[in-house]
Amino acid sequence: MKSIISFEDFEKIDLRMGTIIEVNDFPKAKKPAYQLTIDFGDLGIKKSSAQITNLYSKNDLSNRQVIAIVNFKPRQIANFISEVLVLGVYNETGNVVLLKASKPIKNGASVS
Repeated sequence: MKSIISFEDFEKIDLRMGTIIEVNDFPKAKKPAYQLTIDFGDLGIKKSSAQITNLYSKNDLSNRQVIAIVNFKPRQIANFISEVLVLGVYNETGNVVLLKASKPIKNGASVS
């Protein structure tokens, strides 16, 4: 377990629902990844790099809702600026399984 944080620390994290609207290969990434374009409703369109190529095809990801942290400082990965962090969990084989809502949610809705 990581160190204990306060509720105030948790409140700083902005988790939102979004829908993937575009998926591209990312050949310049050091590890296999996709470049995702995600619609967060009123927050706008954001980009993310995601190392999820082992379990998901581009077709699997198109129009899929995801949960992401939207208030991270943008990070340059090779020639791409990743603006949000899409959330997932490592499975027993070390691959990332994306987190998702059990029902459709409005893009940009805050996770609480």
